[in-house]
Amino acid sequence: MAVPAAAMGPSALGQSGPGSLAPWCSVSSSPTRYVLGMQELFRGHSKTREFPAHSAKVHSVAWSCDGRRLASGSFDKTASVFLLEKDRLVKENNYRGHGDSVDQLCWHPSNPDLFVTASGDKTIRIWDVRTTKCIATVNTKGENINICWSPDGQTIAVGNKDDVVTFIDAKTHRSKAEEQFKFEVNEISWNNDNNMFFLTNGNGCINILSYPELKPVQSINAHPSNCICIKFDPMGKYFATGSADALVSLWDVDELVCVRCFSRLDWPVRTLSFSHDGKMLASASEDHFIDIAEVETGDKLWEVQCESPTFTVAWHPKRPLLAFACDDKDGKYDSSREAGTVKLFGLPNDS
Repeated sequence: MAVPAAAMGPSALGQSGPGSLAPWCSVSSSPTRYVLGMQELFRGHSKTREFPAHSAKVHSVAWSCDGRRLASGSFDKTASVFLLEKDRLVKENNYRGHGDSVDQLCWHPSNPDLFVTASGDKTIRIWDVRTTKCIATVNTKGENINICWSPDGQTIAVGNKDDVVTFIDAKTHRSKAEEQFKFEVNEISWNNDNNMFFLTNGNGCINILSYPELKPVQSINAHPSNCICIKFDPMGKYFATGSADALVSLWDVDELVCVRCFSRLDWPVRTLSFSHDGKMLASASEDHFIDIAEVETGDKLWEVQCESPTFTVAWHPKRPLLAFACDDKDGKYDSSREAGTVKLFGLPNDS
């Protein structure tokens, strides 16, 4: 049975402690000009600010394609949308309607007004920020934990805890296809060309299907343990996977070979995000920092300190700003810590 990455503890992710280095992990000797330039930028923009978003922990954050809005989904059964104004997030709206936790959400790839949420209540909901209303509720067969919108905007894929992936027509809101998998499906994604569909699974494999035919193309043994998350870089050159072995692997999209891996995290990798230019990769886990690597070398570019495990990271689509959310404790445990905040890293130190 599939489990949302946000809900996974170290034991669920097949690991009880620090991960080990893979033999092909390599780091270059001297920093590149890009790394030095970004480190210089972050030295003056290393501030992280917190913004109250929800009354319980935040499972998912995502930016609209134009970068004007950030959406968050929470265990409190709601989604929130913020407007990015200069150096802060201003809460615009809270979206209610789901009867259970909102585990994942994503925006339409080219329409900055539409986003979709996946919930444990066996529905997905499409929302329009112009009217602040739910424009469609689609009933599905199980508790939904994964969702993605195809690059052409025509299809929404949703995965549930029973490892069923349903393909929904984004215009008619009807199911076009449904696939039951015999393995634990963790995360799902189209490639940027929209002609292949990728799934990461509990056996450490990446399964690739043709799209729209949904015929098996290839299965890659990516990791020795549970392969948790997958992201494609905006340039279409690479995709990255994160695993319970605490490694992030970078793959060549055309050759389907692993070109390098990043090994600075010690705990299962829950979440990944490429920067808008495809040159930085953020990865996070139960480690109390987010690793920011240069994609081309694997070099550490920066690390963002956190006080608790990180569930979700998302680079802004135009700027070096990273939104993220952690397993914030509420007043019962530590009265100084707010539950359900969204955080933004990369703000000017003097803001």
